[in-house]
Parts: sequence; structure tokens; C-alpha cells
Amino acid sequence: MSPRFATQADAPIAVHLVDAEGLQSWIDQQPARLQTWVRGSGFKPALGKVLLIPGASGAVEEVLVGYGTAAARKRSRFHLAAAVPALPEGAYQVASGLPSDLAEQEALGWLLASYGFDRYAGSKPKPVTLVAPDGVDASKIEAIAAGEFLTRDLINTPANDMGPEELEAAATALAKQHGATIEVTRGEDLLTQNFPMIHTVGRASDRAPRLIDMRWGDSGPKLTLVGKGVCFDTGGLNLKPGASMGLMKKDMGGAATVLGLAHMIMALGLPLQLRVLVPAVENAVSGNAFRPGDILPSRKGLSVEINNTDAEGRLVLADALAYGAEENPDMMLSMATLTGAARVAVGADLAPFFCDDDATANRLMQAAATVADPLWRMPFWDPYEALIEPGIADLDNAPKGGFGGAITAALFLRRFAGEDVNYSHFDVYGWQPSAAPARPKGGVGMGARALLEALPDLLGL
Repeated sequence: MSPRFATQADAPIAVHLVDAEGLQSWIDQQPARLQTWVRGSGFKPALGKVLLIPGASGAVEEVLVGYGTAAARKRSRFHLAAAVPALPEGAYQVASGLPSDLAEQEALGWLLASYGFDRYAGSKPKPVTLVAPDGVDASKIEAIAAGEFLTRDLINTPANDMGPEELEAAATALAKQHGATIEVTRGEDLLTQNFPMIHTVGRASDRAPRLIDMRWGDSGPKLTLVGKGVCFDTGGLNLKPGASMGLMKKDMGGAATVLGLAHMIMALGLPLQLRVLVPAVENAVSGNAFRPGDILPSRKGLSVEINNTDAEGRLVLADALAYGAEENPDMMLSMATLTGAARVAVGADLAPFFCDDDATANRLMQAAATVADPLWRMPFWDPYEALIEPGIADLDNAPKGGFGGAITAALFLRRFAGEDVNYSHFDVYGWQPSAAPARPKGGVGMGARALLEALPDLLGL
């Protein structure tokens, strides 16, 4: 599915956005026939409410869409998209009431609302399209929506059809689309190429673990994106209970998000050197699965004591981060569905991130507000470093006690990214628990649009 705006050739129907404060004023400016229709309908302009207005022939000629109150709008986002499910099939164009500073955000929301995952059920969303509002960059918004659709498709695909091999195929298709190069290290070659922890986590599965390495661009600052690609996580020998496995197809949500962001960057032609690293594995149970109490070597040379095989994501990310840091990029970011502690802290709607550089963190927060892609800064809290140092090895992958779990995981990853790289880590959820405007229930990107918005300032593009 390719998200596209409508054109004037599609004969769009006029849409008028009206909020609670402006409804009466809007009615007063309309012809008597229309005033009678609106008043007779009892229309209330709550967010997403729709009133179809027929013309002389009886066909829909105009549409009123409620824009609610300022208080209601603070509690949600993509307000125009809230109306899409209630509209009949056709093309639309906003004729009045759209705040100019929100035109790009609301147009993107409409495109995102057109997403549907129909690979298995075969039910396609009805075509309800929008003419791009005046003053917005339609091609840019389409590229952003396409990147988000890629992320959603990857997360929504169940693990039987989205294992390490299929994730590699998706990355290869993306590289081919944009003229990027790709190299993949698989199976036993991970050991000879010194990626021991990626190999260890994935070796119990009959689907070979691998490290996907995609590159694009030959000039400009260097940006490295690292995404957790655990295509299914049983928990390993520390087996998850059944209820906790229910959403583990989304444990590759970090990889899906960085691939979606990579599409946005390449489609928009940002003048930078992009590298995407995805350690793709399945954390399975078998006779050769790694065990609690094992001590693993890592690419960086640090030893890691395994106190929980269900804390595997940080292990595969660690080798990939160490590899990425060897090139000393101008910025390196990791994205992962990593800890339940992050969900307890901020819920499903916010993407917490960790960053030592205040200027970078502040710009990310500003960008998040601008594009309605909410982030929340969490601390790399140095006093907790002792919690990840078990004594028997350099590092502990799962400190006992449970306090500060998202922070200790981020501190673990920072050890492998090193001190000389501008590094940020995003602990994303990657799942929309219930339908919301522009976000149907299921896989969802988090943080990618905020990063895209901030990159020109962060990298001096």
C-alpha cells in the first residue's frame, strides 16, 4: 500500500473544520438552506464528528467535521484523522478551519489513517483520500507515511512469516529501492567475524541468526541506526509465560522502526551517510540455547554474565553497537522494544529515550512536539552503573531487584556504544493497544518522525 494524496481531478468534496467555539459563527455565514440543515441535524462539533451536507441533487456536496475544544485537542493528536472512519468513500479537500501551523501534521494523520494490514484477512480500508492542503510538502508527507507503513507492516506480520530471513529480505528490498548496499553475516560466520553474542542468542533456533548491514550515501555526516531484530522472543530457558508471548512478534519493532526511518531519509534524499545495522535473531529454546549463569564474550571484549535469557535484546544490540562505534559516526541511535520497565514508566504512547547530550535531547523534544511523535527523556543515571557490574564478569545482562530496569538496560548498551560517540537509545513499545486517530490497533512506529524532524539541526544538514 502506497499512501498518496488525492488531486483536483478526483473531484474532492469540501471539508469544513469547526470547533466548539466557532460553530455558531460558521453557521451564521452560510446560506439559509445550509443553516437550516445544520441546525436541524443537531450537529455538535466534538472531535471526529461528521455531518454530511447534500447538494440539490442529493449527493454529498460538503462535510462538516468537528474539531472539538482546546481541552479535548490537548488529550489527543491527529484530530482531522478522527473523522476518516465516518466519511463515505471519496476524495476530500479542507476548505476552511484548518490551522495553518497544523496543516502538515493533520495531512499526515489523514494519510496514516488510510493504513490497513490486509495480508491475511483480505479486508482493505475504504479509499477516503485527501487533497494536500496548500503550503505543505506533499511528497515529503507521502514519504514519511510510506516509512511508517513499512514499519507497521513489518511489526504486524506474524513470526512464521517474519523471521530473520524475512527481515533480511525486507531490508534487501529497501536497499534495492533506494540504491543502497547491503551485507549480511549469517550463522557460524558471526563467530568468525566476531559477533559472538548475536550468534549465541540466535543459535537455538533453526532460523539462522544474522547481522544486516545497509549503507546509503557517500558524503555528509555519518548517521548509524541500530535496531533490535528479535523476530520472536520465547524468553529462552527463562521461558516467558504464555500471556507474555502474545505480542512477541513485535520484538523486532526496533528494527522495523529504523528501517521505516531509513526509508524516510533515503526517499527525501537527506545529505548524509546512512548506515543501518540490524541484528536479526529468534530467541528460541533448544538443547544448545544459552543458559542463566553463562558468561559470554562480546565483540567489544567485555564479558557478560547471563542472569536472565529473556534479557536478550541488549545482547544482540551490544555487538551491533560496538561494530557501529568502530567507524566513529557523528551520531548513533539504537531503537528497541527492550524493557517492560519503560512501559511501566511512561505507558504505551510515549517513547522514552536516553541521551547524555543536553542539546541533542532538547532538540529531539522540540521536534517531537512539532510532529506529534511524543518522546520523553530518561536519564543515563551514572550512580546505577554499579548495578550492572556483577563482579564475576564485566557486566550483568539482568541485574536483580528490578528497580530502574529501563535505565540499567540503557547503561548496559552505552558501555558498547562507547564514550566518544554521540549516542542515544530509544526504548520503544512499537504497538498501539487500541485504535486511535491515524493509529489502528497493531504495530506502530515511535520516535522515527521526531528523529527525522531533528536530524537537519543535529547533523548540520
